[in-house]
Amino acid sequence: MSAQNRTLSEFHLVGFQNLQEFKLIFFSTILIFYFMTITGNLTIILLILTIERLKAPMYYFLSHLSLCDILLTTNIVPKLLNIVLTSKDIISITGCLTQFYFFGVSTVTECFLLTVMSFDRYLAICNPLRYHSIMSFKLRLHLVLWTWMLSFLFSLNITLLLNQLDFCSNNEIDHFFCDFEPILELSCSDTYIVKMEDFVLCVPISLFPFVFIVGTYTHIVLAIMKIPSAIGRHKAFSTCSSHLAVVFMYYGTIIVIYIVPSRGSLKHISKLLSLLYTVMTPLLNPIIYSLRNKEIRDALGRFNKSKLSNFSM
Repeated sequence: MSAQNRTLSEFHLVGFQNLQEFKLIFFSTILIFYFMTITGNLTIILLILTIERLKAPMYYFLSHLSLCDILLTTNIVPKLLNIVLTSKDIISITGCLTQFYFFGVSTVTECFLLTVMSFDRYLAICNPLRYHSIMSFKLRLHLVLWTWMLSFLFSLNITLLLNQLDFCSNNEIDHFFCDFEPILELSCSDTYIVKMEDFVLCVPISLFPFVFIVGTYTHIVLAIMKIPSAIGRHKAFSTCSSHLAVVFMYYGTIIVIYIVPSRGSLKHISKLLSLLYTVMTPLLNPIIYSLRNKEIRDALGRFNKSKLSNFSM
């Protein structure tokens, strides 16, 4: 179809309807969660940058995971808050595709980072003698650069395909942000190529990383079970328990989102699951790492003490 058939220039994000008397409570809750997310993830990044004991490869990857969570929540939540206040929110097609692009970048980056972190934990537990020689700063830098570069490229590919679609009549997106399926539903073009491209890209973006993580943790569990002492097994497992919890939360939410249909009466459930993924997951990631990681807890305690001492002076 030619570009002249694209008569629409903007979309309306419907968001959550029928909030009524709960609107202020919902708005306040999301706003508090947003500030907690930004504060928590910035704190993780600041600790890793300033505390010498947090210079290990695992924390280097964790700082990028926190950066990714900041990008995800900042891309979605401010627009969501505006929708809650105004009931509807106008967004240009360009703005919608831009939001979708950065949503794709953050989700793909998180998927790849969790894969890289599982490889890091595999080396630390299954090959500890060669861990530092293999996981050198050069390798860490390359892994992170490739993670971000591939995320930008994969997301750009899908976004450019969406940009070729025509939108002719209905302009209401029954969601609180510009996600893939809601955008496709409004198109009057043939979306077969876009859907096939998305399906093909799911293999390197989601399936391969998931299989890799399962494989690495299978080897990790087998290696831990061979440790003779209970204290040694507990210490080894504690080094990867935080990452494992985040992996379960990330893939569990993603799998449920794609299993639950986004049409009909189940659309509200799909939106709630998306809210869980885009708002709660970035909030819980730094909390999980803070609660389950002794080095981060100790670093946070020392950081707070130093601030108090400087304040008292």
